Amino acid sequence: MKYCSVCGNQVRVTIPPGDNRPRHVCDHCGTIHYMNPKVVAGCIAHWQDKVLMCRRAIEPRLGLWTVPAGFMENGETTYQGAIRETLEEANARVEVDDLYVTVNLPHINQVYMLFRGRLLDLDVSPGDESLEVSLLTENQIPWGQMAFPTVSEALKLYFADRARGVFPVHMLDIVRDGSTAGRYQVRRIS
Repeated sequence: MKYCSVCGNQVRVTIPPGDNRPRHVCDHCGTIHYMNPKVVAGCIAHWQDKVLMCRRAIEPRLGLWTVPAGFMENGETTYQGAIRETLEEANARVEVDDLYVTVNLPHINQVYMLFRGRLLDLDVSPGDESLEVSLLTENQIPWGQMAFPTVSEALKLYFADRARGVFPVHMLDIVRDGSTAGRYQVRRIS
């Protein structure tokens, strides 16, 4: 950030009085510009023993598989975002069951909140952001072609919990391991 979105003057990075982190501050109008993590809301939409998967038509990770999910919009709740993303990406109507997994990604300043949801019907088709959509069993999931580790880890938990017949809420941290190969470590919090 170079310019204040309130008055247009240049900002500088400094620790404001009473704060403990560097922030973009406008010396002209005094506005402190906080940069906070982005929230991604999504849905593990199920029908019997299958989950709804989307093959991405956009970057990042074009052509790879995920569940319907995306950045929340202002003025919506997390579950409304999950319902909206499921409709936008797969033209699928879903009823949200409950929050299923929260995944913290501090290295890219994102938090994923994935809900479990029941498909209301089988009328699904690719939206603008999907090349194709499909209902897949655990054995049909293209594990080697997954777009995001958040989704891979959430689906592993989902299928394990489904086998047990209980769906507790999970929380994970996914952090880069520091290598240039882009590997990550998963820490299960709950």
